[in-house]
This record gives sequence, structure tokens and C-alpha cells, in this order.
Amino acid sequence: MQLTKNPNNIFVKLLLGFWLCSSLIIALIGMLPLLQQNHDQSELPTPLERMLEKSAQRISKSPQVLDSDKLKHWSRFKEFKGRPARIYLVDEYGKVLNSHKQSRSLRRFMLMADEAGHPIKHQFRDELIFGPYNFEIKGKPYSLYGRLPEHHPRPWFFFFIDNKILTLSIAIILSGLLCGLFAWHLGKPLRSLKRSADALADGDLSSRVDMATVKRNDEIGQLAQAFNVMADSVEDIVNSQQRLISDISHELRTPLTRLKLSLALSRKKGQETPEMERIEYEADQLEQMIAELLELSRVKLNANENKRNLELAETLSQVLDDADFEAQQQQKQLHIDIDESIVLPLYPRPLSRAVENLLRNAIRYANTQVSIQATAGANGIQIEIIDDGPGISEEADLEAIFKPFYRPQSARERESGGWGLGLAIAKAAIQAHQGKITAVNQPTSGLKVYINLPLQ
Repeated sequence: MQLTKNPNNIFVKLLLGFWLCSSLIIALIGMLPLLQQNHDQSELPTPLERMLEKSAQRISKSPQVLDSDKLKHWSRFKEFKGRPARIYLVDEYGKVLNSHKQSRSLRRFMLMADEAGHPIKHQFRDELIFGPYNFEIKGKPYSLYGRLPEHHPRPWFFFFIDNKILTLSIAIILSGLLCGLFAWHLGKPLRSLKRSADALADGDLSSRVDMATVKRNDEIGQLAQAFNVMADSVEDIVNSQQRLISDISHELRTPLTRLKLSLALSRKKGQETPEMERIEYEADQLEQMIAELLELSRVKLNANENKRNLELAETLSQVLDDADFEAQQQQKQLHIDIDESIVLPLYPRPLSRAVENLLRNAIRYANTQVSIQATAGANGIQIEIIDDGPGISEEADLEAIFKPFYRPQSARERESGGWGLGLAIAKAAIQAHQGKITAVNQPTSGLKVYINLPLQ
């Protein structure tokens, strides 16, 4: 795999991001013991060294004290700047001669001093231990150590050294936060790409990736640019296809009109036969199909026009009146429940045609009643058209009935005599509003069609 030298390369970002994140956590944790050592351990100050030196001189002047029982109580306590100081005398074998007990802190300090190789002081939690001061008596080596019972406030970060489990937990959480932030930085443009791709797949040909993502200098930015170029091409191809269908349908009307005119002239001459009636019937069917194709193309091509803020009830008033009249003629009831206060941006003619096709379809297959209701919600306007007819038998058909020329296996559509363009026109009109349309079977019988329209 060939890697580019571009610092915005996504591979470089991933590598540096996770590497720096883990390195930062390791460095912070690894520096804590070093910081503690530099804070607690340092060179032996001169005043403390002089105090040990004076104690050594006193022992040298009175060497007999080393052989007496009074050694256990010799010079164990001194004054240093008004504070009690304790002195420990240690022989060449590391044994404390003037104390019954050897504290754990003193043992640790003796090892630290031996490792350092020179006199030091070290601040423990509640005491300061310093030394050693080495001297000889009668050819035998001795060492002196001192201790001051004092407490110095330690830096706040030393708390983590004493609480290793908590430190490890915080390191894991901090690492997760840093990696999460980095993942969010990479995931945000990918989510934008997904939204645009989903919108394009749902029929919104104007959907594009936002400019913030396009202007990125990495592979994601290049992908966003390629996506927008692809979307432009798809939109041009689809619009060209719709224009072609519209032009062809329009041109077909001319010979069709001539055909019907010839049929009318033949009838006037008394040349009416069953074949002539069949030709006229098929010509009428062809004219209606061409009209539907022109309407479908018109709805899709007018999707880029500006919407107008209109009342939903007023926009659909004529369609609802016609549907109510058609339902009465078929001895069926149409229930209308649309709040007159609902106002939203819409294309009046495409939306009216969509609702008209859905209502006529519902009235055709309803047994006794059809209802239409519209409610306003936080996410938009929802329109429901419900009938009590036979519904759609196949579940796969529910997703495909809105495709042009699709004919379900159910008798509901086979007997309609249509071409499968009415619901396709309805879907195209709803998609032009950036809305969604779905159909579901009722629990008992009938079909329910949902239309969701955005408020903006």
C-alpha cells in the first residue's frame, strides 16, 4: 500500500491520533514516580550535615560509649531549629546500635542512600530522614542518620501515586475521552455523507454534502467532493430522463389526436364496426396513460420551484369536495379531519394531485368508508388516509406499490384497469416536499397510507 506524504492523509491522522493519545497517557503516568522522586529526594543540606558531624565528633571524643549499655539511650534526641531530631548510629553491617526498633522508613532510606552513593535527604509522608554521615572509630566504620518528625504538603498529583487503581481507572477514562473526541472528529463528516446519501436514495436529488466536509483536505473531503459531483450527474441524468419522457409523451399526443379525429370522421361516414370501437377504446386508454406520464414528469421536474406557505385545508379544499362527491355516488362515507390552522410550505398542485390520487384509490376499494386526517407534530405534518377495503395481500407489495407501472399480485390492483402511475405520482409529489409516504395494512382490513411533510 502506497502512503502519500500529505499530513492530512486519513492514515496519518489515525496513526498520529491514537499514537499521541496513548503516548500522552503513558508519559503522564510514567512521569509521576520521577516527579515524586525529584520532590521527595534531594542533596543533604549543610545544616543537617553539620548536626550529624557534631554528633560524630562527640562519639569520637567518647568512644567508650560504644561499649556501654548507655548506648541505647545515647544522643537519640537533639534539637534542630526548635524541633526534636532523632539520631541513629549504624554499624558497618547496617544494624542500628542505639534503638531497639528499626523503622520501615529508616530501612527504606538506608537502601535509597546506599543506591545514591552520597548523603541525601528524603521526605516521607510524616517525617524527614537524612544521612548518612560516615566516620571511623578504632578502625571500624560507622554511619549516622537523622530524622525530623515533620510533614510538608505534597503536590496534588502525588495523590495518584498512592492510589494506583484510581489512577489506572482515570487513565482508561481519559484515554477513552481522547479517542472518543478523535473518533467524533472523523465520524462527523461521515455522518454528513450518510445523511446526504440517504436523502439522495429517498429521491431528494438536490441533497449535497455540506461545504465544511467538502473543504476538508483529507480523503473524506475528497470523497465528499466526489459524492457531490456524482449527485450532480445523477440529478442531470434523472432530469434529462424526465424531460425525455415528457417530450415523448407530448409528441405522442399529436398522432393520437389525428387517430381519434380519423375515427370520428369514419363514424360520420357510417363506418362504425366493433373493430372501430376497439380502436377508439384503446386510443382513449393511451391518451389517459400519456396524461399520467406527463403529470409524473411535471411533478418531478417542478421539484426545484419555490414553496409557498399555505393553509393545508384550503389547498386541499377542492380535492376534498370532489372526493366527497365521488364517495357519495358510490354510497360510501368520507370522514375529513384537517385542522384549518395547519400552515406549511408546499407546492399546491403536486400535493393536491397526490392526495387526490390516494383518496380516489381509497374510495375505489373501500367497502363503506374512507377517512383522511392531518395532525401537526414537532417533526412535521402527518396525513393519514384510511380505507376499510381488502388491503394489500403481499408484504413486499407494500413497499413497491409506489413504483411506476408496478402491478401487485393482489386483486386490489389487478382489477383496477390502471397502469400503476397514480401512486407513483403521489410519491413523486411527496418527495418533492422532502417528505415520506408509506403504506401499511390495517389490523382488521383496509389500507392506511401515511404522509409525513416537513415544516421547513
